[in-house]
Amino acid sequence: MSKDVLSEQQRYLAQLLEAIQRCAWFLHQSRNKITWPIDGEWLAEHKKDVDYFETLAAINERFAKLQDSIASAMRHSALLAGESTDSFLKVLALFEKQGVIDATSDWQRCRAIRNIAAHDYSTDYAHIAEHFNLLNELADILLLTSYRLIGWSAEQLKIFPASQDFATEFDTIFL
Repeated sequence: MSKDVLSEQQRYLAQLLEAIQRCAWFLHQSRNKITWPIDGEWLAEHKKDVDYFETLAAINERFAKLQDSIASAMRHSALLAGESTDSFLKVLALFEKQGVIDATSDWQRCRAIRNIAAHDYSTDYAHIAEHFNLLNELADILLLTSYRLIGWSAEQLKIFPASQDFATEFDTIFL
């Protein structure tokens, strides 16, 4: 029975790793539709551009989904590695020590901007532009973390994404 539980847990991590690849690729693709940095005045002049604002909404959502997926995978990876998972700060410290994240503070900045995005309904276009420019900057941290976590999981746990459906696209982000 315990072997079945372990196999289930490994399979679950493999599915999370695949989800990370998918989320990372879609975030990358959405970011490529925007000319960065975004200017608040330009944004105000184009405030009724549905396609543009749908792309921005997609970036918001994909950033949040990627961070959530990475967090779940880090916690699950730590559990499978026999490390303490009773506090997410301990999980972050482990992955900082392992070189998956550069600094816990980077992760916390990403989390803060993600939370602001979920609860901020500003109509100040300079503020909106600033938010998305920061989101774009911090997305690089999440993308690099996703790449490193998948590599760490393969090296340390011998667990790979559940399918290769997004492997090629994911790899192109980093070429």
